[in-house]
Amino acid sequence: MARATDFNPGTSPTLNMQFILSLACTQMRLTPAEAIAASTINGACALRRADRVGSLEAGKQADLIVLDVEDYREIPYYFAVNHCLTTVKRGRIVYSR
Repeated sequence: MARATDFNPGTSPTLNMQFILSLACTQMRLTPAEAIAASTINGACALRRADRVGSLEAGKQADLIVLDVEDYREIPYYFAVNHCLTTVKRGRIVYSR
């Protein structure tokens, strides 16, 4: 199973992945760990890109976010709060709060 926003103003007007994780947990009864896996490595597998992205491994493209949370389970729990401190794309910081 893969989860994503599919941001599209006509049919899917959200771009907030924390909200998608929250929906996966509350409506699909996934655990936070399952929802995160569905949004990272499983999404990469669905796109046939798991050899390059989707997990933190040597040799993979470094796309990641650093969140201001005490525990990963807070990500879907506090879905309306922007926890992002830093965004890294291809190994370069593209956003830092």
